[in-house]
Amino acid sequence: MTNIRNHNQLTYSNRPLPRMRTVHEAAAELKQMDANTAVTEYHIRQLAINNIIPRVKAGKKYLINLDALIAYLADPEEDTI
Repeated sequence: MTNIRNHNQLTYSNRPLPRMRTVHEAAAELKQMDANTAVTEYHIRQLAINNIIPRVKAGKKYLINLDALIAYLADPEEDTI
């Protein structure tokens, strides 16, 4: 009998997979969470370029760890990396 995993929570080796998004997708998800957000794509890109939030470069785009971005925005004084 195989183990059925919760399809809402992807896991790899019992660790949740990071929710990686392009800068555009991350901004869109923030906008969906809070329609009045003032966080822009430019700001998210600058956070990534300045190594304030984790990112992976994929071609010309940066992939942003959405959970790390949200954690940083919740408490920008705490070291999130």
